Amino acid sequence: MTDHVHSTHPDIVKRLKRAGGHLNSVIAMIEAGKPCLELAQQLHAVEKAITQAKKTLIHDHLDHCLEDAVGTLSADDRATIDQFRDIARYL
Repeated sequence: MTDHVHSTHPDIVKRLKRAGGHLNSVIAMIEAGKPCLELAQQLHAVEKAITQAKKTLIHDHLDHCLEDAVGTLSADDRATIDQFRDIARYL
């Protein structure tokens, strides 16, 4: 198996580490009996951070790995990949 390291990976790792820190804070908040609204807000922030990391990873894959696998694309094929990338936002 080959390594797949892209320029976005350090940013993804940073986002996930930040989300992990927020998640640990939420756990501490639950244990401390913080109000549910505060917990929901913090959990939402964790969820958004993870979602953004996933989107970045998927878009990076579409931009690099897929094109590497099939070779240089024609304008029509590139448009198809771009449409797929756009629809992947809704994952």
